[in-house]
Amino acid sequence: MSPRDRIRDALSRAQGEGAAIVAYLTAGYPDPERFFAAFEAVARVSDAVEIGVPFSDPMADGVTIQRSSERAIEHGVSLRWIFDELAARHLELAPPVLLMSYLNPLLVFGYEALAERSVECGISGYIVPDLPYEESGPLQEALSERGLALVQMVTPVTPAARLQALCAASEGFVYAVTRTGITGRAVSLPAEATEYLAEVKAASKLPVCAGFGVRERAQVEAIERHADGVVVGTALVEVLERGEDAAEFVRSLRPSR
Repeated sequence: MSPRDRIRDALSRAQGEGAAIVAYLTAGYPDPERFFAAFEAVARVSDAVEIGVPFSDPMADGVTIQRSSERAIEHGVSLRWIFDELAARHLELAPPVLLMSYLNPLLVFGYEALAERSVECGISGYIVPDLPYEESGPLQEALSERGLALVQMVTPVTPAARLQALCAASEGFVYAVTRTGITGRAVSLPAEATEYLAEVKAASKLPVCAGFGVRERAQVEAIERHADGVVVGTALVEVLERGEDAAEFVRSLRPSR
């Protein structure tokens, strides 16, 4: 099975038990050693894990993830560090692992080397929030040759024709941003959001995961009626910031499991 198919299958399997959980952690946060303890613990209770590559200008992220990125960069965490540490630790994780990175670190690393190193380290795919679909061909080609996914993001203001194109191009799952703007603020689910998620579901042959602002079980319950999964990021990073149990927080989002 290819890495991108692992993502699709992991999220599809979870649907019978409620919404799949894609858990986001900033690499190397709160510090390099504690990060891997949290990473392994969260992986045991999630359906997929998204590792954020620290970046100096995370324009799609709110202040919490900005702080975590700054702290990780101060500790010397980089894309190369992530690969080296994953390779050295030989982790055997059940859920697929994706990297969320802005484009610049990937360009500097080089697409061919990126794809090769990703396979060696057990990465299944990428989410690149500042890479326009029209410019994604070279990266998608390099990843596809290794069976890796490039997940596409859609938003409530994505035009219908573009929504169809993004859903057709996405691999692993479709990331449905629940609102415009930066990550972090809590999100309720108004009627227009449910209509939007229904449109994304109708356009996609892959699982649809909704993200940006998910913080509590009630939100997951609201979203799981309209999407296949949720992405939980800022709230989870805040748990680590407070020194609390990240895995217990993820479990609290779906107490029935």
